[in-house]
Amino acid sequence: MAKITIFWFRRDLRLHDNAGLFYALKEKADVLPLFIFDTDILSKLKDPADARVSFIHQTVSEIKESLQKQGSDLLVRYGKPQDVFKSLSREMEIHSIYTNHDYEPAARRRDQHISEWASKSGIEYRTFKDQTLFEKDEILTASGKPYTVFTPYKNKVLATLDDFYLESYPNENYEKSFIRQPKPEKMISLEEMGFKKTKIKFPALTLSSEVLKNYAQNRNFPALENGTTHLGIHLRFGTLSIREAARAARKYSETWLSELIWRDFFMQILWHFPEVEKHSFRPEYDKISWRNSSKDFAKWCEGKTGYPLVDAGMRELNATGYMHNRVRMVTASFLCKHLLIHWYKGERYFAEKLLDYDLAANNGNWQWAAGSGCDAAPYFRIFNPQAQAEKFDPDGEYIKKWVPEFQTSRYPEPMIEHAEARGRCLQAFTKALKK
Repeated sequence: MAKITIFWFRRDLRLHDNAGLFYALKEKADVLPLFIFDTDILSKLKDPADARVSFIHQTVSEIKESLQKQGSDLLVRYGKPQDVFKSLSREMEIHSIYTNHDYEPAARRRDQHISEWASKSGIEYRTFKDQTLFEKDEILTASGKPYTVFTPYKNKVLATLDDFYLESYPNENYEKSFIRQPKPEKMISLEEMGFKKTKIKFPALTLSSEVLKNYAQNRNFPALENGTTHLGIHLRFGTLSIREAARAARKYSETWLSELIWRDFFMQILWHFPEVEKHSFRPEYDKISWRNSSKDFAKWCEGKTGYPLVDAGMRELNATGYMHNRVRMVTASFLCKHLLIHWYKGERYFAEKLLDYDLAANNGNWQWAAGSGCDAAPYFRIFNPQAQAEKFDPDGEYIKKWVPEFQTSRYPEPMIEHAEARGRCLQAFTKALKK
């Protein structure tokens, strides 16, 4: 029996420019690609029509079809990863498992368990950097500590980022190493896993030079359909290589490159400070007397706050799984500062809804908005939703699209006046932070 090398797809759903897959194909023969619909993750999802599961299922099906055309196949399993690997080890002789790094606390615990099991089973287990430009301890301060302020981190990245870090892995040169599978396996259906196909349409995987060239001046205006790249979901699930994205950014848009570096920055924060998943990066912010109003939180979730830009953003999120980045900042600030509701509740709601949900970026941006994170907006910076609407949606085009009853008697009055909310926020924050 031939010894099998398994490549385990996770947040890297592509056959091209995939670091771990490249090394598996280059160094080993009989490489068997594997994807696991992880029940530990799926069991936490509340919506049977969760669009992200549809996106993953669709993408995995495309990879499977592509491999079948090469005479190989993608093995797809449903269950807990450790149980899947134990089962496979009884079916075949596994020599090694290759995969790419993940930086989230739960993923790190999962990978540690798999690594320990593999070691005890005499199986080589290797992981690689793929979803970031830099990771872990690659970018540190002069004193060897992780950066907690973005600008010096970004400057160090830009000083280090040469062509070497942006070069694609030529996976196509080693396709002969894929295992031959004359009898392809059937793909598990969404229904068999307890899900159903979403009605949400996914953004195309298109790196538009035109969008990038105009990104800096257009990115803050939510009414512009092509003002941003809409590539968040593709970066999140790895259908787009970060190296390909960064090459395009370096060529066409310094501003978008900066956004990609923010993504790396939050990932290294989560890696070095995993406690930020549930606690404030600045512990003193956990002392704030947050309000626990389920009624106010529900109005925010439903887009019925009486602030049209906030409501438009929440309704867009609920309908499409997407929200414009400028509006994300305004809605997050509103929840934390106007309503004085803990950032973690908003972060969890976004985690349920966003197609491009990524723990590191979502957590980092929510803590930025609340003032509780590293390099965050100061607590006394409180967005005025009305002023934001006037500046970034001056004709009300975005608001009218998502809040058609705006300027009619059916639209609610503001939950709280801005001046009152600002005063209440400053009082609560100042009281806690001066202790």
